Amino acid sequence: MTPMMVQYLEIKEQYSDYLLFYRLGDFYELFFDDAVKVSKLLELTLTGRDCGEAERAPMCGVPYHAVEVYVGRLVTQGYKIAICEQVEDPALAKGLVKREVIRIITPGTLIEDSLLTEGKNNYLAAVSEGETSVGISFCDISTGQLSATMFTGENRFDRLASELATYEPSEILLQSEPANLGSAGEYICQKLHALISMNQKQLFAHEACEVVVRRHFASDFQPDESNAVITDAVGALLSYISDTQKTDATYISGLNIYTESQYLDMDVNTRRNLELCETLRTKEKKGTLLWVLDKTRTSMGARLMRKNIEQPLVNSYYINRRLDAVAELAGNFMLREETSLLLKSVHDLERLTTKLVYGSANARDLLAIGNTIEVFPQLIAQLSDTKCEELCEIRSELDPLDDICSLIKRAIKSDETPPITIREGGIIADGYSEEIDHLRSVVKNSQDIIKQLEEREREATGIKNLKIGYNRVFGYYIDITRSQLALVPEHYIRRQTLSGSERFITQELKNTESTILGAADKLNVLEYELFRSICDKLNENVSRIQKSAAAVAKLDFCIALAETAVQNNYIRPEVDYSDVIEIVDGRHPVVERFVNDSYFVPNDTHLDLDKNRLMLITGPNMAGKSTYMRQVALIALMAQIGSFVPAREARIGICDKIFTRVGASDDLASGQSTFMLEMNECAYILKKCNKTFTDNLR
Repeated sequence: MTPMMVQYLEIKEQYSDYLLFYRLGDFYELFFDDAVKVSKLLELTLTGRDCGEAERAPMCGVPYHAVEVYVGRLVTQGYKIAICEQVEDPALAKGLVKREVIRIITPGTLIEDSLLTEGKNNYLAAVSEGETSVGISFCDISTGQLSATMFTGENRFDRLASELATYEPSEILLQSEPANLGSAGEYICQKLHALISMNQKQLFAHEACEVVVRRHFASDFQPDESNAVITDAVGALLSYISDTQKTDATYISGLNIYTESQYLDMDVNTRRNLELCETLRTKEKKGTLLWVLDKTRTSMGARLMRKNIEQPLVNSYYINRRLDAVAELAGNFMLREETSLLLKSVHDLERLTTKLVYGSANARDLLAIGNTIEVFPQLIAQLSDTKCEELCEIRSELDPLDDICSLIKRAIKSDETPPITIREGGIIADGYSEEIDHLRSVVKNSQDIIKQLEEREREATGIKNLKIGYNRVFGYYIDITRSQLALVPEHYIRRQTLSGSERFITQELKNTESTILGAADKLNVLEYELFRSICDKLNENVSRIQKSAAAVAKLDFCIALAETAVQNNYIRPEVDYSDVIEIVDGRHPVVERFVNDSYFVPNDTHLDLDKNRLMLITGPNMAGKSTYMRQVALIALMAQIGSFVPAREARIGICDKIFTRVGASDDLASGQSTFMLEMNECAYILKKCNKTFTDNLR
């Protein structure tokens, strides 16, 4: 084997379960079985490479600057990618260039904008198991958001399945086999479209997980026996992120540990039947509650909108805080309009910050961060007269970040579009570094310098048609026609003979060449080093940037709800801990948006725990029974999100659970007809409602 192929095979042995993208010059190459497989998947030409005396290796490759596109196609098909990069300068390397795997790319560890959906989180999940409990943690590494919870008792697997339906992770780590997780295991295998890594017992080792969690969160989270499954789930997740991303995950600074009683409980079927974020049949956003409510201006706000729809609150205080904010914004047209206009200039600060942490940010990303931060003082000024608690808190959490904005504006060129790569120069602003300004002047004025030297040589030699030229082989040279060769000075050194002229060099010309070419190379290196130092300074303030980004997302979310309320003629519901759901002239929030040429007939609802415990809805097909059932559920859910609702009056006693069985559908792939599916879902609802009622009696 050649030395290069020996190096490749040694690295491949460590990452045998991954497709290894091995950097060779301007290409990432794949060899042997990886090459055969990827050439078919991506329709690439399969070639070969001599790798020793006895064998020729199958090979295919992709350009390094377009690798995201190809990796994205493979990841969406469920493959894991190992990126093997040159970790030393080929010009300085002695012998074979050193290479290492610098990152693992899997469906749950994406940070590239082109591979992610702007308004949707991309979650990686880890499930740990105890004797009578399960723990689960979710992390979107593109934003740094980390959450965890645990479920106990006989219904823990049903609750786990519901939670997985809420977050819809694209990748999941399991301590053991899915079969050990009951109904949740069935959901993972049959319904969850995710990359599954099972039997990861070493990753979930309790002692190791406890060390990781204690080190990562210090005093913010204290592991003990009561939360052991949470510790294991979080520890496994953090270890996996560190192992795959090959970098410190300290930017994941917050851990949101929540309980199942904090949010409205909806099982898998309820979420599907209510069409919260995707329609039942086409899986599209249009025709869902999210489609109606999502008038956000930023990607951060859009992700928060989706999250809040998936996890409505059950705490009256926090719900009414949101309703106060929506009411104030709905009643102030100028505040809403001017703030919305400012939010249109806000880039995805959460994901830009993550790119900064992982060292994948370029000059354009820094300018986007700077342009976004530049808006913050204006947002703070817009909120200066707000009265409600929620908006005042958002205002206080918005850090103007003047120092960061000033650094970016001073350091990064903004008068033109910077190059995508950070090693080509042209990214540091004039005036930020004296040395860069000097080198840039040398490079910029190189033609003038050569022109002046050419004029001096003409005068000194008397050769009027003397010219100084350049090519990549010889560098700069003096070109003299054959008719003038008698005038060539003795100190001229002959380099090349052509049919009509001779080419020479002088020591002064070579010194000038060294200065010019050396300045260009040195300029690119210095700009790269300065850019990295600027990124390091920004990394020191990641927590400040993340806090402000979260505040902007909350503001965008509240304004979107206010805008929807005004446009759709919604009213503020009364939300309390009563046992009453009373809706006067209620309307279905989605259906009424489709009924443009006619009028949606409003209707009333009254439910309580006295004489109105049950409503029996009858009627022929297409009479609107399902519409009415969904309408009541959606209005209650909207109220608990903190949204105004489509009604003339509404009083919503907070619900802790919603169950629905709506519409005809089947699951023939798993052997369930429409009738069987209906009966199973109804039985499930009755069983859970009966258990809840029994528990309340106790």
